[in-house]
This record gives sequence, structure tokens and C-alpha cells, in this order.
Amino acid sequence: MIETFFCSAPDGAATGARLSGTRGPALVFVHGVGSTAAIWDYQLRAFGDRARCMAMELRGNGVPKPEPDPALISRKGFADDVLAVADAQGAPTFTIVGCSLGGVVAFELWKRAPERIEAMVIVGSFAAYPNARAYADGIKAAVEEANGMAAFAQLRAARLGLPPDRLRETIDQMGSKTVPSYLASTDATWTGDYTNMLPTIDVPVLVAAGERDTIAPLALSQVIASSIPGAELAVIPDAGHVANADNPAFFNGMLERFLGRAVAAR
Repeated sequence: MIETFFCSAPDGAATGARLSGTRGPALVFVHGVGSTAAIWDYQLRAFGDRARCMAMELRGNGVPKPEPDPALISRKGFADDVLAVADAQGAPTFTIVGCSLGGVVAFELWKRAPERIEAMVIVGSFAAYPNARAYADGIKAAVEEANGMAAFAQLRAARLGLPPDRLRETIDQMGSKTVPSYLASTDATWTGDYTNMLPTIDVPVLVAAGERDTIAPLALSQVIASSIPGAELAVIPDAGHVANADNPAFFNGMLERFLGRAVAAR
């Protein structure tokens, strides 16, 4: 059963998670800038019988309400959200599974609290996005031109390499966000640079990319995997940018096998 949990981060921003499972290791799932926590429901159902699963609802990303001041929406703020939920759920350490923005949040957490992380799974993400400032500004201009998140979501979803049956879900989740929060989240997502930090990561890491991902193509995952000692690299077939939802059966099997290897390594 999936439950909803809300709390506040130290700066007062509303955050929370969708939860499943009451025993076993802690898994923290972090969504991308266009998604909400519900994008991880495929994993919450699959792993809730063997792990304590927390799918983050990052500040300003649709739910929970109220919307924070956009000035509080940052990579640091997102990392604070994860730590606030993990603390509230009694998880001093955890494996973090992040898609796109979620991968960026994983790197920010390693920068700030590496002792909390047991392992990482980085999906469709990047350590430094090419031409980041121009790319973020282009997305922000497209939001303004579309005159609202609902219209922008229709346009953006067409670029994600989605299976046809995922289109409605994607548009609904992206469209649930407000323009001010999405613009601030866009800056937070695309403009970080963790390249120099990657060699310091010394926990088990799996880096994965959807084979049809044109937003964060395989080359960006290859940079991450080649820079982290011992990191594994995988390509997820029949999947675009949000591979955990595009091909959940393959993703869940891949994640289960990696978690087994990570436990053995520890």
C-alpha cells in the first residue's frame, strides 16, 4: 500500500514523500523536474515488500502545497527535502535512486552529506549539462511563450521519447506545477556542475540511460560512469528520459540486481 507523508524542511518549505514498505533497507527515489513522486509508483509497488521506500515530493514540484518562495527552490533546498524526509522516517542512511533532476540531487547530497548515502542509482542524468545556461533559459522562454504549464507540458512531453501510454501521465504531472516554481526548478536542474566531485564518490553506483533519451543522452551517462571509480553503466531498452516509468519491468529487475550487488559489496 502506498501512503502519503508530508513534513517541512529546516527552512520551512513544504516537502514530503509517497511511502511503501515498513522493513528492510531504505530506498529514496527522487523525481525529475517534469514529474512528481507518483512517477515512482511502479517501484514503490515492486519493492515495498522488501524495503522502506520513500518517493520524494520535492518542494515546488506540484505537491505538496503551499508553494514555497521561488528563492527557496534550489539544489540545496532539494537536498534538504531528502534529508528531512529520511530523518522523519528514521533512515540515517539510504540508497538514493534519482532520475534527471533526481540524479543532480544525489550529487548535491554527496557534496553535503556523503555519510548518509549507501549507494546511488543515477538515471537519465548528468554531472554538468552542455551549454547549461542557454538550455535552461530556452526552457524558461518556452514556458513563457506557451502561456501556462498545461500548454507547455503538451509541447515538452513530445520530446521525452515516451511510450504512447505514458503521454497523459506525463502531461498531467508536468501541468500540475506552477510557472514560478517550475522556472526556479529549471534553473536548479540544469545549471549545476559536479564533474570534479565525481571521483570522490566511493559507494556502489549504477548509471543508467534510456536508449531513446534525447534530453540526457547516453554520452552524459558515460561521462558519469567513467569518472566514478567502479561505477556500472546500463542502457534501458524501450525507454526515453524517464526510464523507470517507460520500462518499469526492465528497470525494476536491473535495480534489484544492483541492490544485491551493493549489499554484497558492503
